Amino acid sequence: MNFDIKTNYFVLIFLLLTSGIWAQQKDSLITISFKNVDLHSVLNMIEEQTDYHFYYIDSWLQEYNDLSGDYDNALVTDILEDVFKNTVLNFYVMKEGKIILTQNNIIYNNLPDGFFGKRKDSFKIEVKKVRKTISPVFATNKSAVKSKKIETIRIGKALRGNLRQKFTLSGYVQNIQTKKPLPSAVISVEEYDTKAITDSNGFYEIELNVGLNTIEITSLGMENFKKKVIIYSDGRFDAFINEKIEQLDEVLLEGKINDNVEEVVTKTKIDVEESKNIPLALGERDVLKVATALPGITTAGEGAAGYNVRGGKADQNLILLDDAVVYNPQHFFGIFSALNPFAIGDVNIYKNSIPAEYGGRLSSVFDITTKDASVEKFKGEASIGPVTGNVLLETPVVKNKSGLMVGGRGAYANWILSSLDDESLKNSEASFYDVVAKYNHQITEKSKVEATAYLSRDDFSITSDSLYIYGNRALSLRWDYRFNQKNTGKLALSNSEYKFDIEFDGQSNDDFELGYSIEETELKLQFKYLYSDKLNFDYGVSSKLYTVRPGKISPKGPESIVAPFEVDKERGLESGIFLTSEIDITKKLSLSAGIRYSVFNALGSGTQNIYQEGVPRSEGTVEETLSFDENEIIETYGGPEFRVSGRYLLGEDLSIKASYNKTFQYIHTLSNNTTVSPIDTWKLSDLNIEPQSSQQYALGAYKNFDDNAYELSLEGFYKESKNILDFKTGAEILLNENVETEVLQGNGKAYGVEVLLKKQKGKLYGWLGYTYSRSLIQLDSQFRDERVNNGDFFSSNFDKPHDFSLVANYKLTRRFSLSTNFVYQTGRPITFPIGSFTFNGADFTVFSERNKFRIPDFYRLDIGFNIEGNHKKNKLAHSFWTISIYNVLGRNNPFSVFFVTENGEVKGLKSSIFSIPVPSITYNFKF
Repeated sequence: MNFDIKTNYFVLIFLLLTSGIWAQQKDSLITISFKNVDLHSVLNMIEEQTDYHFYYIDSWLQEYNDLSGDYDNALVTDILEDVFKNTVLNFYVMKEGKIILTQNNIIYNNLPDGFFGKRKDSFKIEVKKVRKTISPVFATNKSAVKSKKIETIRIGKALRGNLRQKFTLSGYVQNIQTKKPLPSAVISVEEYDTKAITDSNGFYEIELNVGLNTIEITSLGMENFKKKVIIYSDGRFDAFINEKIEQLDEVLLEGKINDNVEEVVTKTKIDVEESKNIPLALGERDVLKVATALPGITTAGEGAAGYNVRGGKADQNLILLDDAVVYNPQHFFGIFSALNPFAIGDVNIYKNSIPAEYGGRLSSVFDITTKDASVEKFKGEASIGPVTGNVLLETPVVKNKSGLMVGGRGAYANWILSSLDDESLKNSEASFYDVVAKYNHQITEKSKVEATAYLSRDDFSITSDSLYIYGNRALSLRWDYRFNQKNTGKLALSNSEYKFDIEFDGQSNDDFELGYSIEETELKLQFKYLYSDKLNFDYGVSSKLYTVRPGKISPKGPESIVAPFEVDKERGLESGIFLTSEIDITKKLSLSAGIRYSVFNALGSGTQNIYQEGVPRSEGTVEETLSFDENEIIETYGGPEFRVSGRYLLGEDLSIKASYNKTFQYIHTLSNNTTVSPIDTWKLSDLNIEPQSSQQYALGAYKNFDDNAYELSLEGFYKESKNILDFKTGAEILLNENVETEVLQGNGKAYGVEVLLKKQKGKLYGWLGYTYSRSLIQLDSQFRDERVNNGDFFSSNFDKPHDFSLVANYKLTRRFSLSTNFVYQTGRPITFPIGSFTFNGADFTVFSERNKFRIPDFYRLDIGFNIEGNHKKNKLAHSFWTISIYNVLGRNNPFSVFFVTENGEVKGLKSSIFSIPVPSITYNFKF
């Protein structure tokens, strides 16, 4: 028997009152079987076989439609317990075969002890210093009656014998219009001071007192959301909130506007979406190129791969893509990025206060994460430019739980090279591609797994006899788990590889193939513990295994006379344990203190040379050669790395910050070029090459003003380094079994001041950055052959004291905008010939001290015109056009300067990447 909802509980109360004595009648044994039926049908089957009659409100049963069971000679009460275990329904058996169903709560035979007064043996619990006796949960009370406009929901199911007075409510908060999660939404309880905040996925977890609670959810730009919650046990409630609509000419929503002032660990965050408005070479969007327009980050020259951060070498930057290392994140000598901009979600750069969780590099961390694939609908993004094409697709795999993202980019530049008049360039080739895929799955509300795969490849042949091939591979698997509101964990497994190959096919019989590769595999376990609003901890362990194959050469073709040769591989294990604590000492003073203890083991198998003391290293001074078995420890390095940052608020929009970092780096690049090239190799520390180390001090002031329209920062730094690797003049690096005889290790220092002014509001926005810095190196030794510039400090290859950049965008209308990018840099150092002499009939050139002179200063102006499609909501695709001119002034900026001798005369020549204005047009669209 069921009731209309209007009868509500009054009929149930009447049955209880007219039943006489509340007593259980003798239970019945029945045999029953059902499969994929609704709950209403199950109750009808029991009524047909017994004298029982059920009383309930019909709407309570509507959501239970797929029940199966097989019971042989079982008690009716046991069957009901089993059927109702995954519902919010309880039952009560009355006299004369009446069974009353209740939703959420329980009907009691008698009142609990102490209901009419205190008893000595009653169980007590203290909530906010008020002692209460445990009693049943009653849904109706005065506050509930008065708040008729607020909807009441019931969570969970009352269980007999449950003495708990607090239960956990969890779920997700979403924007009802966009279906996207709402991070940083605040969930508060009206009756007492309890709050929770949603994480980046919109998930929350909060403890409520048993019974009636009033919860309110607030989020920037959203309507306030309030519900009466009667909670009986742990349960889940997902909130869908409407956007707040204001009838104004313009509504500007600002979030985290004071982060630059308030955050303790300073990081530079690049807006991936806004990067599309910055004109770059050939119209290709590049978030890493945008980074070089910020103070303290630069490159050795136009078209140079790698980045120099605060006077550091390019190999001193840790570039991560979803926890996996990318060794060369650029295509075609740095002209294009090797990372798909459509797939990137966040870019965070640490250059002064590197968190202790990161290790293995001295200068900076580029932590790049891909965005999650859509779990709701199929969508995509694509672009078509003059030499590149890009597409990214997203599709749900399990609706609202998992999604797959696949993206690919490719270059079709050969048509440009084939149209040139120069025969040597006309036969050249240049192409590249990269592919990225990501799968993300929300297993439960507490557990999430992500898997990312990335692959890139470059092929180029500037001359007709050599083909260069290089590429990256990165794989990562990550599991995030939330233990409770205060504890979260992450387990990440990653694998990375960088390799290059050279295929030489000349006119003679010395054709060959040469290859190199470095691979690393890392396992990282990390936990975060929020002790309180003022104190949190970040701790964990990590370990990575390096495998370096320094090079092998083999003959190409049966007629080649090249003898096959391979340098022994290198292996190393780098491990670390870290702990960071961030604490608000006062409202104004906050401190982040961390320590990382790292250990590096150089592993066998392999051989190591022991050289005579008191003489320079050379093949002729080898005293002994040691052999090591597989996995035998050759040498161990390590030590503590301290990471400390502090922030003091002088006002709501003004702060000063200071930081200190000590870091170790156990891996080095081997290159005797002034700029990074694809055939640079990496070398692990061993018996003869010690790890690099660095200490950096920084002090700065951060200020927002004019209602947060402007952001200003001024920061100075000083960095000391040891065991920086450099090379002897004319060093032979590739396929050298004894590289230590060609290298020098010395001291480095860098210092400077960085100024950044950003405008974040209005039709005109962008930033102006200026850096004055010096990067110096000292190569001193007791041996003259190993001393450079008399052992004094001299400018490094990437020392450029003045670096000025301006990035601006002006919105003409909602659809049209103008953008510009201007860069000025001091020319980098170079060694010049300063004279010549003749000896025994031969001409010799005399060169200056290393890096004593500089190439001409660099400057470049780019402009762009951006056209957005109309803003109609319901359309197949949303488009975006970019028309740009790169190097609009036609400045012939030198990429490198070199010298040749012709007819006994030394001539200086320079090469440039873009010596003329380069126009471009790119079409982007989303669907």
